[in-house]
Amino acid sequence: MNFQRGRFREEPEINLIPMIDVLLVILIFLMITTTYSKFSGLEINLPTADAPQSQDKPNEINVVVSASGEVTVNRVAVGSRQVDAIGAALRRAGAGANDPVVVINADAKAAHQSVIDVMQASQQAGFSHISFATQNPSR
Repeated sequence: MNFQRGRFREEPEINLIPMIDVLLVILIFLMITTTYSKFSGLEINLPTADAPQSQDKPNEINVVVSASGEVTVNRVAVGSRQVDAIGAALRRAGAGANDPVVVINADAKAAHQSVIDVMQASQQAGFSHISFATQNPSR
């Protein structure tokens, strides 16, 4: 039964203009309140050496750290990766030297922890002068 004979039904429609206005206001609000954080990074340049190498090296202890973490002191392999074993090998290598310099030659793929262990072992052995070997840039 249709009691409303003379009235026709109006189709509902969505008015898009108010919706666009609301979305634009929300977008402006988000743009104003957003904090633009700058990603902070540390830019470093790895060392290179152009100076000629000196031939006189009487007070050097050469320590080589391989990519797998193996440590060699003056071309003698250290059996263990422990700090105490590396320190003992450094003491043996620098027994007769007067204030030697520990030169660390670390592979580019060596773990940082291996290099830190060598530095800690040299400190425990009483050697305060530590140097890192660099590679000449390829030309």
